[in-house]
Amino acid sequence: MAKLFEYQGKDVIKKFSVPVPNGRLCRNVDEALEFFRKLKSPVVLKIQLWKTGRKKIGGVRFAETEEELASHFKDMMGMEVDGFKVDSILVEEKLNIKKEFFAGIIVDDRASKPLVLFSSIGGTGIEEIARENPGAVVKFHVDIIDGLQPFMVREKLVETGLEGKELVKTADVIVKLYRAFREYDARSLETNPLVLTEDGRVVAADCHMVIDDYAVYRHKDLGIEIAREFPRPPTELEKIAYRVEESDYRGTFYFIQMVEDVPPDGKHIGFHGAGGGGSMMSMDAVHNGGLIIANFTDTSGNPPASKVYRAAKIILSQPNIVGYFASGSGVASQEQFNSARGFVKAFLEEDIDIPAVLRLGGNYEELAIEILDRYLKSQGYKVEGYGKDTSPDECIRVLKDMMGEKPVFHKVRPVEEYEPEGDEYEFETMTGKVFINHRVCVDCEEKPCIEACSRYGVLTLEEGKPVLALEREEVKKGKCTECLACEIACRFHGKGGLHIVLPIEGLKEYREGLIEHNR
Repeated sequence: MAKLFEYQGKDVIKKFSVPVPNGRLCRNVDEALEFFRKLKSPVVLKIQLWKTGRKKIGGVRFAETEEELASHFKDMMGMEVDGFKVDSILVEEKLNIKKEFFAGIIVDDRASKPLVLFSSIGGTGIEEIARENPGAVVKFHVDIIDGLQPFMVREKLVETGLEGKELVKTADVIVKLYRAFREYDARSLETNPLVLTEDGRVVAADCHMVIDDYAVYRHKDLGIEIAREFPRPPTELEKIAYRVEESDYRGTFYFIQMVEDVPPDGKHIGFHGAGGGGSMMSMDAVHNGGLIIANFTDTSGNPPASKVYRAAKIILSQPNIVGYFASGSGVASQEQFNSARGFVKAFLEEDIDIPAVLRLGGNYEELAIEILDRYLKSQGYKVEGYGKDTSPDECIRVLKDMMGEKPVFHKVRPVEEYEPEGDEYEFETMTGKVFINHRVCVDCEEKPCIEACSRYGVLTLEEGKPVLALEREEVKKGKCTECLACEIACRFHGKGGLHIVLPIEGLKEYREGLIEHNR
């Protein structure tokens, strides 16, 4: 789920005529003072975090003078809370509050309907209010087809003691909140408190909104970088990983860093899972073995080799990891030779300097292990492949033995980009590009790329040179599955004239900055 900051949620509900306090998002004290002088009244300062309970940690403060405002702003800016570093503060008019309510809308998965929650008492969590004052709380489902009308809301709110203009205005606001909830594909929308001011206005004093992951693409105006629920702002490497997932629907790729700067303690390893249950079991083995995962990664749902390749490249963008452990379930729907080829291409490009144990349990696991042995282990790399019958605990024991008493700390390399020699034959795949140097192919008798591609029939020979057997548009749309078999075959059994380029947006610049920082 994609959480919005308070100021973003208020920007959304304002579009639906929900009253919100007059305010401004400020990133420096000068902006805050400028707003204060224009407002000419007391203000409230609120740090912008994906977190409730900000007041308890000093994240909500009031100011009546410029001196107070400047002092509070400097104290609050840069605060660190649960991994968040505050970089913006919402400065708003201080409301004269007569009453506080709670209003929220969530998706009730069991009922498959939106559920409206309202309490005539606000300021604390709805669960606590319901427990201590059950008569103050109502909840009711909304029919998606019929929608929500003001009279429906009034009928329910009367049960909590609201009446007169207070009832009418509050019901009107809840209807508008519901429209915002629906049009922005929200999973939840909460205003706590929704307040009645001394001058009779019903105002959303706070707003917490969560957008459905799968609908984020429809709401570009929100500027959501990662459509997932993180406990903190995403790191640059997580943003790079998310762009990979966003641009390729085949299979899943989830990546999150447990620690952004891996300490050189000789315990942190790159973790690459496949499937939820198997990944959890494998992470337990890491912990039981006295090691620590630097990241959590999941590539499942039968991803192409290209996606596994990109995942491995991103994991290997973490300096100071001392090992690489891939392990998951015995995946029935995942052809493990695709994962193996993804690892081969990534590890060869990286000239991997740390030991890796890859437990690829599932369909064609014997072929996957053979690929790892032939193209990595036999080339001198410290890589061991296993299938589902070898436990994660045993794999970790092997990895620790390979690491030895003095583990090697991984050094991140610059991204090397392939540069074609001008007139190479080329074609686009779904997420990359293939280059074939026909001058090199002329001297290749075996043409192993053709045999490697025989399963999909993408390549054929024309005058002794590999060319497309299919229309270019077909290949770009997915007829080429990016299995990487042709490149590996050409490298090891041919003349090395075929290269597959699979760009990872932002990774080159990220690594350059990382290397410069660590000099």
